[in-house]
Amino acid sequence: MNYTISQHFRFKKGDAVVSSESKIEKKLLHYTGKAIGDFKMIQAGDRVMVCLSGGKDSYTLLRMLMLLRRRYNKFEIFAFTLDQSHPGWNDTGMRQWLEANKVSYKILTEDTYSIVKEKIPEGNTYCSLCSRLRRGIIYRYAEENGFNKIALGHHRDDLITTLLMSIFYSGEIRSMPPKLLSDNKRHIVIRPLAYCQENDIITYANEQRFPIIPCNLCGSQETLMRQRVKMLIQQLAKENPKVPSNMLHALTSVKLSQLMDKKHWDFRGLENFQEINKAAGEDMDFDIASAELGF
Repeated sequence: MNYTISQHFRFKKGDAVVSSESKIEKKLLHYTGKAIGDFKMIQAGDRVMVCLSGGKDSYTLLRMLMLLRRRYNKFEIFAFTLDQSHPGWNDTGMRQWLEANKVSYKILTEDTYSIVKEKIPEGNTYCSLCSRLRRGIIYRYAEENGFNKIALGHHRDDLITTLLMSIFYSGEIRSMPPKLLSDNKRHIVIRPLAYCQENDIITYANEQRFPIIPCNLCGSQETLMRQRVKMLIQQLAKENPKVPSNMLHALTSVKLSQLMDKKHWDFRGLENFQEINKAAGEDMDFDIASAELGF
């Protein structure tokens, strides 16, 4: 029987995975474990490379996986940090934290900052090129060192913000999947914090006093599209607190027959299906019949 560590990452509300007085830690552990279990992100024997950027999200991700691993010692954790030579970069606190917590790690220096500054005009968004360069280095390191899973710290609010950005600015319905096979089919990327709220992560990061390293490349660009969309969601959530959770649920409840993508739904063939039903003497509900089309 193929043992899957994900099968054990199911927690009931209030379960104490580790001895802790922190309610926020228990909450984050619950939702991290649920995401891992729902999407089978981690299995026994996996070598998980956690991308530690130095921000609150990646520190929280690493901390959650460390706590889970204490209970289910069936997978390996390794922290990988890419020093992109940003002005003011100082990883002294990060190194001390990693060593104090006995985490195996690598901090690799690659001057992508200069490349981004050279290629992108001042005032424009750096994120796209910066992320492509960073992703290439991460993938290469993972492959060269035998890590079969790459864990990223994107959370619920990242997923729903990306959804709206894709609709508004790209004309596509897409987001950040909790589990992804890379284009070259060599890497599996996982996002264990997919169910976790950013506000909880902020609270936890302050509680844990993580040695945060700020990103000075794009952090000052307050007009970024992502920030504008994020503010929109926050404003809507003030009127209806369920808006963010409803958006996340929408990513798990896609009704293809209610959209307009001809590649994934046979709109042109519905008349044929209708005739088949009539010939069979069946009076089927449209939604049930549509589901049986298999698109």
